Amino acid sequence: MATRPMRRARKRAGKVSGPTEVSSPVKHFLSDKVSHFTESVIREMTRQAMLYGAVNLAQGFPDFSAPAEIKQAAQQAVAADVNQYAITWGAKSLRNAIARQMSLWQGITVDPEKEVTVCCGSTEAMISTLLAVCNAGDEVVIFEPFYENYGPDSVLSGAKPKFVKLRPPKHESGEWTFDEKELRSAFHKHTKAIILNTPNNPTGKVFTRAELELIRDLCLKYDVLAITDEIYEHILYDGTEHISMVSLDGMRDRTVTINGMSKTYSVGWAVAPEKITNAIRKVHDFLTVGAPAPLQEAGAAALSLPPEYYSKLAEGYRVRRDHLMPALIDAGFRCFRPRGAYYVMTDISEFGYKDDVIFAKHLVQEVGIACVPGSSFYRDPRDGAKQVRFAFCKKPETLDEAALRLRNLKTK
Repeated sequence: MATRPMRRARKRAGKVSGPTEVSSPVKHFLSDKVSHFTESVIREMTRQAMLYGAVNLAQGFPDFSAPAEIKQAAQQAVAADVNQYAITWGAKSLRNAIARQMSLWQGITVDPEKEVTVCCGSTEAMISTLLAVCNAGDEVVIFEPFYENYGPDSVLSGAKPKFVKLRPPKHESGEWTFDEKELRSAFHKHTKAIILNTPNNPTGKVFTRAELELIRDLCLKYDVLAITDEIYEHILYDGTEHISMVSLDGMRDRTVTINGMSKTYSVGWAVAPEKITNAIRKVHDFLTVGAPAPLQEAGAAALSLPPEYYSKLAEGYRVRRDHLMPALIDAGFRCFRPRGAYYVMTDISEFGYKDDVIFAKHLVQEVGIACVPGSSFYRDPRDGAKQVRFAFCKKPETLDEAALRLRNLKTK
């Protein structure tokens, strides 16, 4: 029997018959879209915290218990065999509760049958919305620093993200601001939507009425949709007011309001005009089918909690903010005081490290505290190379331990 090298030699000489070889380029089996972003840096820092036994101030999940009445509602639903698929766009009890709360919180009348889509968390609500409204060639305006999902979500939906910078305050008590000219120049005929996260992750900025009205005017002028992420709407400090874009004149029919309880349960929702809701529901149906039925019942119970719950919630986080920030300042960080949400962005210039990634690696491995490198919140990593973010949605004893470990951090 001829050896394989011999068979190849005969084939080249025309001696062996067989399938005709067709010369073609090697196929590229990956989508070009995934080359535009990385895996979540935030969740990677949680893995690093677990690896090195560090205090996890990176990922924004509370390390304390959810309210007992909400857990009991989920337990009762499981005990009652509420374990089948709910209606794809959400259990009626939860949609009714969402509509009721939109009326109470924003003064907006919502049809729970035609304008509410319950999703598997606000993260899924965002990607479902972008997939439902964007086409190739569309542009989506995003303020940066931004929650890390927004850029990839835009790319996955076929749109091009257009970034507008939020600039840090010059003083600790100042506000993050944007340049009006830069924002105006981001809007044109190809702009499909603007993503607005207020209160903002990672900066803690709460957009003012004047800022929102400017954005509203640009949306009306250029026929642009506003997609608002309001997951932190009840976590406000220092008398700051949350204003929902949908409540402004002219925005009722061009706003998708995303919210949820993903910090407790994997349930989120999108509230939008009927035509847009129909499109979101189609995407949601084939993306995840539906959120877990027992957790939707817990969500309905959560939205029935009295107003005092939300005021106590905000006060509890304010205490945590004021617990962590002095420790960070004493350690050498320059802190930018947040007005909402439960994160604090900091400047690390005093420590003398080349960039935020090297600093974050040192902090988690040598000091035992996990943070998030600031560059993960920017299109250009250089813009966040001197910033890191800390989450303070933790138990007092967790923050005490972080403060103790921060004493071992030295400036250069």
